[in-house]
Amino acid sequence: MIIRHIGTLVHNFNFFLRILFVSYYAPCFKTGKFAKNLTMKIALIGYGRMGHEIEEIALKRGHSLDLIIDEENSSDLNPENLKGINAAIEFSSPDSAFGNIIACLNQQIPVVSGTTGWLKEYEKAAEICKKNGTSFIHSTNFSIGVNLLFLLNSELAKHMEHFKDYSVSIEEIHHIRKLDAPSGTAITLAEGIKNQHSGYKGWCFDKDKSDNLIPVKSVREGTVPGTHTITWDSDIDTLSLRHEARNRKGFALGAVVAAEFIYTRKGVFTMNNVLGF
Repeated sequence: MIIRHIGTLVHNFNFFLRILFVSYYAPCFKTGKFAKNLTMKIALIGYGRMGHEIEEIALKRGHSLDLIIDEENSSDLNPENLKGINAAIEFSSPDSAFGNIIACLNQQIPVVSGTTGWLKEYEKAAEICKKNGTSFIHSTNFSIGVNLLFLLNSELAKHMEHFKDYSVSIEEIHHIRKLDAPSGTAITLAEGIKNQHSGYKGWCFDKDKSDNLIPVKSVREGTVPGTHTITWDSDIDTLSLRHEARNRKGFALGAVVAAEFIYTRKGVFTMNNVLGF
């Protein structure tokens, strides 16, 4: 019992240290100290609202956007135009994401992708990255706050394993233009719970509630950048984790920081690598 107690204390202490690490370095992401003296020539693939936010932050951090690809000029994503590009940041659409990513990886260009709804092809992209000796990172959400939420969500699910009176659900709210549902972030949260709690084997839409599946509710309204809530409910009380984005700047900043991270590395990475979890 004493050994088990010590093990729990060590685990909790290590978790606390990881939170302190992110809390300490988060201001560096904003000031640019995290990527001191690093400049990149970036290919920006997808020039919607997120693309414009990424452009603004990349320029502020001293990078240049040497190639911008959108629906109207998709054919410009070719080997000739990719010459000299140091990294590609891809926020396009579920239908075009995989092709865009492969076009860059085949030219040995590091790729940061934040597009969701295409992840059945993720393993293929990872293999092509390794084959070409370059780097790749995909995240359903590049926000530092959301990645802290991922960490806390998994940690909470691990502890809730011992409290069977609680059942979990997830709600995500996004703007009416979001193409996929549920959001990639909600799916990542559900996977985090499933991996830590033996009572759940996957997720389902809230209208299709089933035993051992996590119900996920998707709401599309207005211009909401993204709100995610994980709720553990019982007959006596309710426990919730919630992240509410005020704008897209946090997502864009995280994507640019991820590009700075993989620019000098080779391999397939996650935001846990970037943030040091």
